[in-house]
Amino acid sequence: MNLSYGISMTFASLGLIEPLLRALEALGYQTPTPVQTQAIPPVLAGRDLMAAAQTGTGKTAGFALPLLQRLTMEGPKVAPNSIRALVLAPTRELADQVHESIRQYAEHLPLSTYAAYGGVSINPQMMKLRKGVDVLVATPGRLLDLHRQNAVKFSQLQTLILDEADRMLDLGFAEELRGIYAVLPKQRQTLLFSATFSDEIRLLAAQMLNDPLTIEVSPRNVAASSVKQWVVTVDKKRKADLFIHLMKKHRWGQVLVFAKTRVGVDQLVDRLQALGMNADGIHGDKPQATRQRALDRFKSNEVKILVATDVAARGLDIDDLPTVVNLDLPIVAEDYIHRIGRTGRAGLTGEAISLVCADEVELLSAIEVLTRQTLERKEEQDFEPEHRVPGTDASGQILKKPKKPKKRKVSGSKRNLGKWVDSGESEPAPAVKPVRKVPVFNTGPRKKKP
Repeated sequence: MNLSYGISMTFASLGLIEPLLRALEALGYQTPTPVQTQAIPPVLAGRDLMAAAQTGTGKTAGFALPLLQRLTMEGPKVAPNSIRALVLAPTRELADQVHESIRQYAEHLPLSTYAAYGGVSINPQMMKLRKGVDVLVATPGRLLDLHRQNAVKFSQLQTLILDEADRMLDLGFAEELRGIYAVLPKQRQTLLFSATFSDEIRLLAAQMLNDPLTIEVSPRNVAASSVKQWVVTVDKKRKADLFIHLMKKHRWGQVLVFAKTRVGVDQLVDRLQALGMNADGIHGDKPQATRQRALDRFKSNEVKILVATDVAARGLDIDDLPTVVNLDLPIVAEDYIHRIGRTGRAGLTGEAISLVCADEVELLSAIEVLTRQTLERKEEQDFEPEHRVPGTDASGQILKKPKKPKKRKVSGSKRNLGKWVDSGESEPAPAVKPVRKVPVFNTGPRKKKP
């Protein structure tokens, strides 16, 4: 499906209700993206959907807005331990991000939302689900854990959404998806979003979707060629020290620094100001007037270093900003494009430097897949990381060297010395290999749809 819309296309013309339009206006959304214009009408009409759309296309709003409208206009009040819509996401970070977007869109609607994932205690999640939740965003493994403990029931489920389905298969969730499919009601709406339509994805869609509409959307995933990008690997605890070192070494004039959290912003600004550096910070906890004043001072070059979170930096538009530094990588890969897009404008060159620790290798991989390039890596003397950052490439593989084989124990007897005595040759080091492989999604004979 490839629809063409005129420049007059608006969210209102897509048929969205007034509370959603109010929320979108507050968030600064002006015109729908291609995936939104193509997805919202059929989802509102109840169709199943199979969409090839990467991060950066606006896909979350593409499924969340019509989903919230249908839940508001149709169906009974949610029952205890029940859910009316389920969004499956491959990782905790994506589940958090998707849930936060849905929560913002639902600001003026009488709907409840929640995110559940592994790595944290299950008990608070079970308590939260007791009263029932209209929209649950979950990772596959934790969802099955909750279902096994009768904390979540699917009898009221109206809509299932598989977000980044290809990545769920990449991460080995094929078995969990089969388990979830087996316990869901057959009468439901299903939406599947994937970066590509591989054979495994098509097999998954054939089983879980009913006569789906298919759409394909190209992502806004290209960074300007005028921006030189590279990565410096470092341990997490030394990032601030490394930034200060690089600032002095390269004598950067004006720098925009992105940190993941409000605490991270404040801590770096305090360090810089204590060293006499001209720095300021903006984040969501600061009053709007304070944030705007800091932005204005940075634009007028009164402040040399501005440290910001992604949300707080919205509205910052400088034509000749020379340098952007990612103190932390963004959770959503598209935000990387937005960040570095603030330099290298108006025919000028710019540079974007990311300080990456071992914990961020998944985020780095997602950025390289989105931008279709393997970012150049550097190490800075005296800041070499103790915790090695595994290799990555633009195909999405994360590489690491396998552990060295243990040497054979040697006793005092010559007859047991074996090869260690007879040959000075050492075993060749095993080649670097991918950490994970894409599982084959084979569900056996295809079931007939009801």
